[in-house]
Amino acid sequence: MLDTQFTRTIIKWMSKSNVVAYRLTGGRIGGKWRVGSAAKNGLPICLLTTTGRKSGEPRVSPLLFLEDGDRVILVASQGGQPKNPLWYLNLKANPTVTVQIRSRVRTLTANVADDAERSELWPKLVAMYPEFDDYQSWTDRKIPVVVCS
Repeated sequence: MLDTQFTRTIIKWMSKSNVVAYRLTGGRIGGKWRVGSAAKNGLPICLLTTTGRKSGEPRVSPLLFLEDGDRVILVASQGGQPKNPLWYLNLKANPTVTVQIRSRVRTLTANVADDAERSELWPKLVAMYPEFDDYQSWTDRKIPVVVCS
């Protein structure tokens, strides 16, 4: 499971280095997730910037995403851990976010999908990355789906 201090520390430092590489290269380096079912071809990563709900400072998270028209869809899976990720808590407090996809940066408003919208989007997300279903089975919380538009 991903819920150990060692794993959290590794993920934190890998994420920080990924953000630096992504920004320096416009996503050419650090722009693909190559783990699990995505190992062979990779899945695109965006950089989500939220405002820290306590600090007020910008917080950047590299995340898998699904483009749905002009919308960017995110999954607050946290690898199936029991708690929602901090980026999710931050956007709940302040829904104005920026999303960088390769070199394009957009300011968007993040909204948590209601049950009907989540039910519509979840199969598309699982088709993209089947591990999302695994993550859901590992936790008691209903993994939130976030729609940025």
